[in-house]
Amino acid sequence: MSIATFILGDSGTGKSASLRNLNPEKTLLIQIKPKPLPFKAAGWKKHSKESPGNIVVGSTSDLIVAYLQKTQRDIIIIDDFQYLMAGEFFDRAYEKGYEKFTEIARHCYDVLQVATTLPDQKRVYMLCHTDTDMNGRIKAKTIGKMLDEKLTVEGLVTIVLRTAVINGQYLFTTKNSGNDTTKSPMGMFDDEQIGNDLQVVDQAICTYYDLTTIGA
Repeated sequence: MSIATFILGDSGTGKSASLRNLNPEKTLLIQIKPKPLPFKAAGWKKHSKESPGNIVVGSTSDLIVAYLQKTQRDIIIIDDFQYLMAGEFFDRAYEKGYEKFTEIARHCYDVLQVATTLPDQKRVYMLCHTDTDMNGRIKAKTIGKMLDEKLTVEGLVTIVLRTAVINGQYLFTTKNSGNDTTKSPMGMFDDEQIGNDLQVVDQAICTYYDLTTIGA
């Protein structure tokens, strides 16, 4: 089964910038809401029929699932994951009743289910904003308590890293603070804080799980 990882953090704390050292030839970037990349992006370009590239736009669960299933690339990024829920919520804002929340949760679950059941060598990184609940616990941002009661997204993956900016350094935290949802397998990372470099994270995951990559 594939390895799915959440990268959590507030806007501007280095989630998208962490992609900068990944090889674009081996990476598919699925943007739920298209935006320019925050680094010099040589080799990263939008896909079209006329000009194949490694950046696609997938604003619905069906599109994202299709991209996940058909790509030959080993590394897949979904950015920003919470907009999968928020986009559908606003599209359906005038619908009455609570069934839409169950359906939004189901669509989110469908993406997570596929992201965790691809071939073994695949790694899926889901970048997501954070929210603080009424108890002060920092978690992945969704569209509110009702959806949280139906689906805890971090519970479906083994690795959750969270961004931190300390003394001007952009970092990932790898261990749970007791007040967030950060987690990583025992022995995968020696330090509680590492640089916000997704290439380094990806190498650590491949080494830890003895993954042999195939495809480009």
